[in-house]
Amino acid sequence: MGSHLPPQQQRPEPQLVLQLAAGALQAQNLELSGGGLGPEWQVLLGRADALAFGGRLHEALPLYQLASRHQQLRAEQLEKLVECLAQSVRIKEGLPAAGSGPPQPREWDVFRCRKCQGFLFEPVSLPCGHTFCKKCLERDRAAESRCVLCKEEGSAAAGQLPRVNVILSNLLAKWFPCQVKASQLRHEGNLLYKEKKLQAALQKYNEAVSLAPNDHLLYSNRSQINSTLKACEDALHDAETACRLQPYWLKGHLRKGQALANLGKTEEALREFLFCLALDTGNKTAKSEAQKVNVEQKKAFPIQEEPNVTTSGSLRKSVQITESKKDCSEEENKLTSVPESAFLISEKCSLLKRKCCSEEVRNAEVPCKLMKKDTVDTKGNSTGQHIPFEFVDPSDLDCSLCMRLFYEPVTTPCGHTFCLKCLERCLDHNPKCPLCKEGLSECLAMRKYCKTVLMEELIARYLPEELTERRKIYEEEIAELSNLNKNVPIFVCTMAYPTVPCPLHIFEPCYRLMIRRCMETGTKQFGMCISDPVKGFADYGCILEIRNVEFFADGRSVVDSIGKRRFKVIQHSQRDGYNTADIEYIEDQKVQGQEYAALLVLHDSVYDQAYMWFNSLKQALKSRILSHFGPMPAKDPDPQANPNGPAWCWWVLAVLPLENRAQLPFLAMKSLKDRLNGIRRVLTFMSRTRSR
Repeated sequence: MGSHLPPQQQRPEPQLVLQLAAGALQAQNLELSGGGLGPEWQVLLGRADALAFGGRLHEALPLYQLASRHQQLRAEQLEKLVECLAQSVRIKEGLPAAGSGPPQPREWDVFRCRKCQGFLFEPVSLPCGHTFCKKCLERDRAAESRCVLCKEEGSAAAGQLPRVNVILSNLLAKWFPCQVKASQLRHEGNLLYKEKKLQAALQKYNEAVSLAPNDHLLYSNRSQINSTLKACEDALHDAETACRLQPYWLKGHLRKGQALANLGKTEEALREFLFCLALDTGNKTAKSEAQKVNVEQKKAFPIQEEPNVTTSGSLRKSVQITESKKDCSEEENKLTSVPESAFLISEKCSLLKRKCCSEEVRNAEVPCKLMKKDTVDTKGNSTGQHIPFEFVDPSDLDCSLCMRLFYEPVTTPCGHTFCLKCLERCLDHNPKCPLCKEGLSECLAMRKYCKTVLMEELIARYLPEELTERRKIYEEEIAELSNLNKNVPIFVCTMAYPTVPCPLHIFEPCYRLMIRRCMETGTKQFGMCISDPVKGFADYGCILEIRNVEFFADGRSVVDSIGKRRFKVIQHSQRDGYNTADIEYIEDQKVQGQEYAALLVLHDSVYDQAYMWFNSLKQALKSRILSHFGPMPAKDPDPQANPNGPAWCWWVLAVLPLENRAQLPFLAMKSLKDRLNGIRRVLTFMSRTRSR
């Protein structure tokens, strides 16, 4: 902590400073002898700041008093004192280091805008899933591109105006008609206030308060209007009501402090400003107001650092106040109107023991038709959980695509809400909103669909039984899709083999859905079969496991997969446009004794033949094979170790220039001996053809 001395006058001699400060206190005057440390009041001020910073307010205050005797202090020179006083308030009140405490819950609190802290009006849901008032987003668009809750970039597309969430807007109008009307009146009053039509604005707010008597934001804004009209008592009454409704809301206490200052009650005003700083250490307006303290001569400034420790002393010089008038914004969360009165710090300013006003909070009735109950546990205690109320119609929260209750609701930039899975399926076919047909290419390109938090909260709160049933249906569907024996998804394309990589380009809507489901279920597996002119796809295939999926902006994707197990199709079927099958897995039959010894000889012989054939290929062809399939696997010490047989056999079959129909029998073989003999015949044929 540095002193307020100019750089050329500072000296790193703390003991001397302490001696000077102690001597000044003892003599109660500023006739200190030199030492070359500059003006004595600056030395005292620096020492006072250091003591205050260390939490020793009872020692710091007399030094501030002595410094003020010699030199009229500016408001900014008391910044450290104000911060330390606010810290003391914070400790005594048990408040968190920053931010506000828990708000007093209200029935409509779930519909509170986290920007203006008022009831949501024209709600807009951002891509990140959080919802705010449209006016709040429009006002803050230029200054802040991040969501205030999750700090995610890109809260709104460049140049795109926020679009109202249609479902939420309709629900609010149906469930809370009085509150919605009050919010509309609030915005109308804000416009009138901006146009300096104060009486008309006040009338709008009077109507709004009559409709929503428990909305703290209405009282806070009306307090501002009354302050501008010089109706200071009315302004104070409204500010006190706002604080009673929301005890830990910073803006309410700021309004109250300003109203008190306008009435000349500077001691109480200072307490409010310090409490604001206790709630939010970084609030510049509250800090500025608290620093502008005009200390009248011969006024005491006792401060209790501990309950039984008092400090005497008096600050006898005034703090110069520079009047700072701010433009009165019509928006709710702008801090405005600096009071013109001077701040007085007197001996009656008891700062450190403040009663929580939460005990005084009265829960006013919500002006709407919600029928809320509390459930009671086995011990008879209220759990405060809301039971679905009669006014809620579950059909109001149905997805327009699946006609079921929203599950993982997602709101598009155009303001329409769908189940996440329903929206993805629609975008597979057409990158437009299913309702308004507005383009959603940008939404598709992001591939990041965040659930609308508020929609999930209100469904969980008001329709818990319906949500439980909906979740059960979803989980049953996922369990069915996860079954790798029944209704296994089948990609009808090329031949695939165990252990062999199989990169795929996915562009058809049905296969987009199939791949997405494989990822969502966690199996990351599907079957691959070649086509069949009669049955649709062949009776034998290979299970592929997805290693990675790369999505493109237009919805296409490239899937990196690898063969796992062979299977036989028991039953052919379809699901949502793609093929499925009931399957059974097939494995090689093992042999022992002399048969195994003969198998080893055959295995080594065919391996060497395949290795020589591959090395005899032209370099360009070899390079293409290696880039696509990778190098030829090594020879297995035990060819029967893997149920599917040696990996090199499948690699050779994949690179041999055979038609699919010629390759299929190898996949169905359960005898490794037959498969090796078949490969040998093909290699021999290839060598003879080449020699000709």
